[in-house]
Amino acid sequence: MSARDWIEKDFYRELGVSSDASADEIKKSYRKLARELHPDANPGDAKAEARFKSVSEAYGVLSDPAKRKQYDEARRLFAGGGFPGAGGFGSGGFDVNDLFGRAAQGTGGGGLGDLLGGLFNRRGGGTAGSATRPRRGEDVETDVRIDFTEAVRGATVPLRLSSPAACTTCGGSGAKPGTTPHACATCSGSGLVTRSQGAFAFSEPCRDCRGTGRIIEDPCPECGGDGVSTRTRTLTVRIPSGVDDGQRIRLAGQGEPGRNGGPSGDLFVRVHVNPHSVFGRQGNDLTLTAPMTFSELALGTTLTVPTLDGKVTLKVPAGTASGRVLRARGKGITKRDGSAGDLLITLEVAVPNNLSSEARKALEAYAATTGDHDPRGELNALLEGR
Repeated sequence: MSARDWIEKDFYRELGVSSDASADEIKKSYRKLARELHPDANPGDAKAEARFKSVSEAYGVLSDPAKRKQYDEARRLFAGGGFPGAGGFGSGGFDVNDLFGRAAQGTGGGGLGDLLGGLFNRRGGGTAGSATRPRRGEDVETDVRIDFTEAVRGATVPLRLSSPAACTTCGGSGAKPGTTPHACATCSGSGLVTRSQGAFAFSEPCRDCRGTGRIIEDPCPECGGDGVSTRTRTLTVRIPSGVDDGQRIRLAGQGEPGRNGGPSGDLFVRVHVNPHSVFGRQGNDLTLTAPMTFSELALGTTLTVPTLDGKVTLKVPAGTASGRVLRARGKGITKRDGSAGDLLITLEVAVPNNLSSEARKALEAYAATTGDHDPRGELNALLEGR
């Protein structure tokens, strides 16, 4: 990044603080923004990720007292961050020698190159080797869909993935097998070319090697010299028992390959669970609804229901209300520590759509014998204003 790129950025605005903000105010604002913009909190949001990087870059300068001082002095020299002259930097819009003169006066004769050198951790130009140092590969995310029982018990799922990976033909070197890349003579292998313009020394990626620091005379026919090719691969993913719908599983080192010998990124597999026709889930507990007749709840009965591993029998006490939940302990989802959740059975009265004449007469006779029992007594009392 050139000196101009840094100076023209308003780091204070990036963090949402004033130029006279204290160190604590800067830190507080950065932490707030970092929490809001972190990639983990905004998966797949490219704008949030770019903003997160800008905020981190701003904090890296403003949190360092020495760099902040140099940054402020440089911005004052350029009238608040913009380069003087309508033509801009290096375009003939102003006289670089005049600018150098003003810079020397403003810094006590030290020269603008020395002033910017501390800010960029160098003496003129870019950081040596910055373009060729190892870089970690990007993370990759994909989706997999499994059945409800697989989510409960765990499963091993084959995953077919098409993504960038190290070229198998050249091993990631980018050069045709049997040949070797050599250091770029223009930038001496640094990937950066330093140019002087009056008081300035700024860097840009080397055009001959495209910032890689290497020249490949005979590129690999498979990847065209990139060292990376898109290929389809099959991975075996172990889905742990008790995985939740929407949960992500991390496979370290299975993402995009790194550059210049850097490590590969990670692969994140987002799990989608198909619903079950009978069972539901609440955390590590399984749930189901058992339809009951009125007589079963009124007189009591023995109830047998299925589990994912077989069946379980429970006693329903006489006078049980519709909606009551019975608990079968240990019949839920097994946790990682070996303990298991429960099976929760909700009892629900099933009202028949049609009654035979005998059943209707029996119910009418029952209703006549319970006429003194009013289940809505409290509601009726409210209606009557009592």
